Formats: sequence, structure tokens, C-alpha cells
Amino acid sequence: MTQRLQHSFFEQIVSTIQNKNLSQIPRLQKIVINRGIGDGNTQIIDSSLQEFQQITGQKALIRYSKKSIAGFNLQKKTPVGVSVTLRRNFMYDFLDRLINLALPRIRDFKGLPLYSFDGCGNYNLGLDEQLMFPEIHYDQIQQICGMDIAIVTTAKTDYEALTLLKAFGMPFQKFFTKSTTLKK
Repeated sequence: MTQRLQHSFFEQIVSTIQNKNLSQIPRLQKIVINRGIGDGNTQIIDSSLQEFQQITGQKALIRYSKKSIAGFNLQKKTPVGVSVTLRRNFMYDFLDRLINLALPRIRDFKGLPLYSFDGCGNYNLGLDEQLMFPEIHYDQIQQICGMDIAIVTTAKTDYEALTLLKAFGMPFQKFFTKSTTLKK
């Protein structure tokens, strides 16, 4: 079953770009969602795994530390985070719910900042809490935690990625500053 954004991408976005080869058109590759857990508390890790599965519809993975760091009281192979990588239908479904349901529920939301592009056509954003997703209920959470979302595209430049994400309906801020100018 194709998702709504995936269908609109192939029907509207690809058909409007006539001058490029089909393989040169920027696309979404994957969306990576992760959350860092400060301490290795098993309750918080289990609740984060359950929340990510509710939000994304896909099982999340526990990430472990690779080496010991004495300054942080961190031992090797201690759980430090939760991560999930979305591709294909799961990716388009999550992006659709992020754009149309979660982001409008943020208090005093003025749009996503333009300076979060990484220079290679990928966009990163951080959310302060998980309560903006309608699948998460306030009385069922252990702790309010944020998450990082990385939207990876095949675009070569930030301008191409911005154009692609705007075509999907991503709400970006309306104003430009000197630090947010994007190169074509």
C-alpha cells in the first residue's frame, strides 16, 4: 500500500520536473530517529522502545556504548540510547504524521529553522518531548524525553533538499538571515 506522501511525490513532484533524468531527482532515502538515555535505567529504555514502536510502527534498537569513559562513569556495552531507521512506506507514513499532526501541536510553532541543513542535502531537527504525537498519552509515559530526527535525502545541495521538503509540505520559517542562506 502506497502512502499519501509517496503517491503525491510520484504523481505531482516528479511529473512537474520534466527537464531532469528520473534518477537525478532528489528523493528521501531514510529517516533516522534516536534518543539518548543518560543513565542505563531499564524502565526508561523499555518505555522509550515502546514509545518509538507506537510512533513509528517499527521496532527500535537499543544502542550500547562502544568504550568506557571514566569521566562520564560510563562502562563499555552500557545501554545509552534508542534508535530506529525508517525506509519506504514507514518513512513516508512517519513524515506525513510529523508534518500534519505532530508539528502543528507544538506550542508557539513558527516553522522549522533553515539552518538545520548539514551542507549535503540532509535535514536534522530535534523535538523536546514525545507528547506531540497523538499515539502517546500523557499518563502512560515514564519520563518526558526529546528525540532527534534526521531526514536523509539524495539531494546534492541544501537548496535541492529544501525544495523537496517544501514540496512534501514541511513548514519552514518564512524569513532568511545571513546565516540561513542556502547555496544553489
